[in-house]
Amino acid sequence: MDFAVVIPARYDATRLPGKPLADVCGRPMIQWVYEAAAAGGAAEVIVATDDARIVEACSRFGARAEMTDSAHASGTDRIAEIAGRLDWPDERVIVNVQGDEPLLPPVLVSQVAGLLGDDPEAGMATLATPIADHAEWDDPNVVKVVTNRRSRALYFSRSRIPWPRDGTGPAANAMRHVGLYGYRVWALKAFTEAGPCGLEVQERLEQLRALWLGISIHVAQAREVPPRGVDTEEDLHTVRRILAQRSA
Repeated sequence: MDFAVVIPARYDATRLPGKPLADVCGRPMIQWVYEAAAAGGAAEVIVATDDARIVEACSRFGARAEMTDSAHASGTDRIAEIAGRLDWPDERVIVNVQGDEPLLPPVLVSQVAGLLGDDPEAGMATLATPIADHAEWDDPNVVKVVTNRRSRALYFSRSRIPWPRDGTGPAANAMRHVGLYGYRVWALKAFTEAGPCGLEVQERLEQLRALWLGISIHVAQAREVPPRGVDTEEDLHTVRRILAQRSA
């Protein structure tokens, strides 16, 4: 199906400033992300950034990059700016690929886009993987999701959901949310125009705004378990090691 990928890439990340341009095996990290996104079958891939250095780096390896407002609170707002600037139609599907995921399996990009192609009533789509152990179950940095029988999200939380009242371990159907999103343009517009809701502020989970607005989110089990993104210097070293081994 025809879809676009937009990669929000902010220069001044709190924990690792300049990480889109961090050297990873001789390439800036944003290049690895761009190539993974392009391999997912998108008709077009655009980097949305707040910094001219990222635009310049993208031009050197042939990627399209667009400057966006530096005041945006989130990558979703950057994507909405691009969609509006390019006047994409309301039913156009956009996949949000984070600029700090150089190990993202391309199959997940096409999977998310395909979920919206197969479910014309859904405004958004995302992925999840089973929670396998107590560490994930207890970790508030691991976002959990529960769905209805139509694979639509009921709720996302940093807490343990669903709660196994009669047991001590993770529920058999406990799922970890994977932060890869597909949007229809109309849902993206509604989402960004509404501003934060109370649930979103309490849990610090942006996707709760969509549920609060009544936007259906289709959730599927990821075809591959994605590696974690790059948040810290340690993560960066791990990614370098993995990609160096792949190239050996």
